[in-house]
Amino acid sequence: MTIGARMDLDKPLFDQTSFIGRLKHFFWVTDPRTCVCSEESLDNAKNLIVAYRKGNEPEGTTQEQIIFARKLYESAFHPDTGDKQNVFGRMSFQVPGGMAITGFMLQFYRTVPAVVFWQWVNQSFNALVNYTNRNAKSPLTTTQLGVAYVSATTSALVTAIGFRSFLEKRAGTLLQRYVPFAAVAAANCVNIPLMRQNELVDGVDIYDENGNLVGQSRVAAAKGISQVVFSRIAMAAPGMTILPIVMERLEKRAWMQRITVLHAPLQVLLVGCFLTFMVPTACALFPQRCSIKTSTIERFESDSFKKIQLNCNGQAPSVVYFNKGL
Repeated sequence: MTIGARMDLDKPLFDQTSFIGRLKHFFWVTDPRTCVCSEESLDNAKNLIVAYRKGNEPEGTTQEQIIFARKLYESAFHPDTGDKQNVFGRMSFQVPGGMAITGFMLQFYRTVPAVVFWQWVNQSFNALVNYTNRNAKSPLTTTQLGVAYVSATTSALVTAIGFRSFLEKRAGTLLQRYVPFAAVAAANCVNIPLMRQNELVDGVDIYDENGNLVGQSRVAAAKGISQVVFSRIAMAAPGMTILPIVMERLEKRAWMQRITVLHAPLQVLLVGCFLTFMVPTACALFPQRCSIKTSTIERFESDSFKKIQLNCNGQAPSVVYFNKGL
């Protein structure tokens, strides 16, 4: 962007067609330091963004100020509604929130009550994150939210307790440390599709390359949701698969056995190191503006394809785009 040129707030600062560009974007927007900004700072950032869109920003406003205001706005306000999000449900809170919960899940896996409690805490946190970052164009009823929450929590507990019971009699302590990861992966496969079930039923809005709405597609929704599920599992995988090996070896050392009270804080800290990099990396695995061939829609959704053709005067584009969500 040239000096003096106005910034297009509808376009990302970084190239979203490359993994590196997406990685830079998510490092920027998921910065956990934005979670401690005051309510006044967030409101001022929103007001500046609104004023800038109208060309009414205060005289002397610099590009650096606009970029920082945009960072606060995009990290704290819902992109569809413009409402301020609950701080604990923001993607920028994934590192501090996730490191605490995951660290304790990895540490307290030896007893059924501990497994039950920390899996419940984790699924409650995930439900809040999923609800906070929901697609406002496909709202869920209170009943649907309750079913999604109970189903995800139940799947996590069944997996955790069942896997733990199975390994307790057949495997050593190292494999038992992987119980939390198995439960988290299973719950993500249930939680996210249920939280976004309306997209699977009604379809997501799809657009041509110029941003014109051309129809809705359930297949596109399924593709986007499957990518989000994979990303969420990938986000947790390194910390929850590498740390068990590290802790298994460390806990055999004499000096570690003398400081058992510090084992949980150490795991929390190490999980935080992993999540600092894995949250933006996992979010950047797939483009936010996802694409799908209309030939795929024609194959699985002939009714949706006909509507696309109708909306495009009989000439459906070969590729359409949609927002896959986070």
